[in-house]
Amino acid sequence: MFPSEVVATNRLVLRPFAIADAAAVVDGCSDGETQRWLPMPRPFTPAVAEGWCSGGAEQLRLDGDGVQLAIADAADDRLVGGVCLKKTSWVRGYTEIGYWMRPGLRGRGFAAEATAGLARWGLGHERIHRVELTAATGNIASQRVALKAGFTFEGVARSAGYTHTGRVDLRVYSLVRGDV
Repeated sequence: MFPSEVVATNRLVLRPFAIADAAAVVDGCSDGETQRWLPMPRPFTPAVAEGWCSGGAEQLRLDGDGVQLAIADAADDRLVGGVCLKKTSWVRGYTEIGYWMRPGLRGRGFAAEATAGLARWGLGHERIHRVELTAATGNIASQRVALKAGFTFEGVARSAGYTHTGRVDLRVYSLVRGDV
């Protein structure tokens, strides 16, 4: 399992979720753009957010799946979004990275900064050799994040993802230990 650590970047702190983050999590995860691309619970209620912040996110780390972290502004600890390593295969040395951002805080480079920081942190683990990022072919903003974070485009995986509206093709990006 990944250790429970705080990861710092230039402007951000990637830290465990806290119950105080719940309202901001609802803001980000119930947003139409987030719901458009990520198959999150619908509706994303305060009860769902409180469960996530008070232990749901940490349980995934304890189960060995990966690590789910809050993206917080280093200056004031305001929640900007969430970033995770997930679907980790310790045998294959593989993990997948994902993220979401709160509305009104997009377009400032926070997603790329958090993604690059957590991916490099994950690759520092002796058993992880590859971090993969997938984005629906229609999700241009997420594709930009992948490139800005230093990931390499590898191709399109047909019908490999799903959203609330059905199956989607995914653009596949990777960052491997030799890249950093």
